[in-house]
Formats: sequence, structure tokens, C-alpha cells
Amino acid sequence: MAPLLVLLLAGVALASRGDREPVYRECVSACEQRNCTGARLQDFRAEQPLYMRMTGWVCLDDCRYQCMWDTVSLYIREGYAVPQFHGKWPFSRFLFFQEPASALASFLNGIANLVMLKRYRSSVPATCPMYQTCLNFAMVSINAWFWSTIFHTRDTAITEKMDYFCASAVILHSIYLCCMRTLGLRYPSVASVFGALLVLLFACHVSYLTLGRFDYSYNMLANASFGMVNLVWWLVWCLRRHSHQPYLWKCVLVVVLLQSLALLELLDFPPVLWVLDAHALWHFSTIPLNILFYSFLMDDSLYLLKVNSVQKLD
Repeated sequence: MAPLLVLLLAGVALASRGDREPVYRECVSACEQRNCTGARLQDFRAEQPLYMRMTGWVCLDDCRYQCMWDTVSLYIREGYAVPQFHGKWPFSRFLFFQEPASALASFLNGIANLVMLKRYRSSVPATCPMYQTCLNFAMVSINAWFWSTIFHTRDTAITEKMDYFCASAVILHSIYLCCMRTLGLRYPSVASVFGALLVLLFACHVSYLTLGRFDYSYNMLANASFGMVNLVWWLVWCLRRHSHQPYLWKCVLVVVLLQSLALLELLDFPPVLWVLDAHALWHFSTIPLNILFYSFLMDDSLYLLKVNSVQKLD
């Protein structure tokens, strides 16, 4: 299950202290003039590793990366706190991975979803009334973690938007999953109408953020609101039925821990060894929660099959 409440609380990616620093700006400008024009640019392209070229790293990116570390070294030497650059902490690049720990954590979350999806399909018959809805949720989640991996590998305007939009899709689909489980099995038409409204809401959300300047504050507030609806709806349903369905503790634990572990984002410390920051720790912490949520989905799907079987016998 993907993060719900503050998956997008990465902050407003506007100018930060580091990239406002005159030393940094002058360094980038000098590097660009020196290395990114004429024959020197051709030399850079000839020497650049193929994997860097294929993932879109250009000469200006390399200038910014080198000047970032020059500025960080200056700050540390003068006894100042480590600054952020372009809304991010300085990370030590590994091959073409811009944020190696977060990229790895996102990849492992995607693998966890894929493995548990295969386990769900092998354990739950397709006749289960929630089967297709759970499969769709898994596919949306895998897609979100794919784009999270891409975004943390290479931060561009496109990968950033895809990461944010796919994360929003997971939250909204989790709400739809909850609607189907709590209302849709008895009132399919209600679930259909509600699903259509969620699709419309998602389309409006994406359009607003795409057609004009990306509004980070709105995006954060919108996803926090979606996440809160999801949290409360699942909790209320689970707490009302836990005496009849003991396995519901898994769902309760997941939704509560997702919100609690999201507080790691508030720590916001410079990366340990320039690799591991609070965001990466948060992504690593969601891996077991993905597994537990699919375990809940399997238990619940098998419970529904058992109830339907008993009702048919009656």
C-alpha cells in the first residue's frame, strides 16, 4: 500500500539557500561557459559515460553537481549548516542515480507490491467479488512506485509530475477500494458513481497542476485531504467489524503506521553519508507495510468467499 497522507510533502521545490548562494551561482556560470560550449562541450560529450547520456544528464547538470559540492565544502569549512539546492539536500550521485537510497527504497516497494500481487492471485480465486478491484489497486500501486523510482533516479519536470500524479492516483484508488469493500458489494451502482466522481476529481487535479504553474502548496493540501479521508474511512469500518473479522488488525496497523511513519519527513536532516535522508528512511519503512496490506486483502477476500459459500448453502 503506497504512502497516503504525506507522500507528497517533499516541500516546495523553489530556490533554496544553496542555489541562491552567489558562490554557487558564479561557479555554475563559470563552469557552463568553460565546459559547455564549443570544443569543450564536444569533449564532455565524448567522455561522458553512456549510461549518463542515456538517462539525460547534460553538461549543465554536471556543472551544478560539482558546484553544489564546492559550495557544501565551503559552508562546512566556515562552520555553517549544510544548505539545500533547488529544494533538495545534496546527495552523492551513484552512477546515474540522483538519490540512490530513495531510488532503491522505491524500487523495493515496487517489488514488494509485485511479489504480493502474484501471491494474491495464486491464493484468491477470481470468483472473489473484490478480486478485480484488488488487482487494479495493485497495478496502480506498482505504477506509482515505478515513477517514484524514476523520479529519485533523475529529477526532471516530467518525472516529478509523474511521481506526484501517480501517488495521487494510489490514494484515490485506495479510497475507491475502501468504498467497494464497505458499500460497493451491496450497492454496486453507488460504487460505480463514486468511482466516476473520483476519476473526475483526479482529472481536475491533474489539469489544475498541469495547465498553469505547478502549485506545490495545493498539491500537498489536496493529497493530505485525500489521505485523511482514506484513513478515517478504513479505520471506522475496521473498528466496527473487528470482532467478527479478527484479521482487520492488519489494515488498522497499516493505515495508522503509514501516517505515523510519515512524521519521518518532518525530521528533514542532511543525508547520512550524503545518501540516506529522512525521505529514504520513510520509503524503506513502507516496504513491510505493503506486504501486510496485501496479507489483509488476501484474508479479506477469502473471508468474502467463505461468507458467500455459506449463504449459498443456506
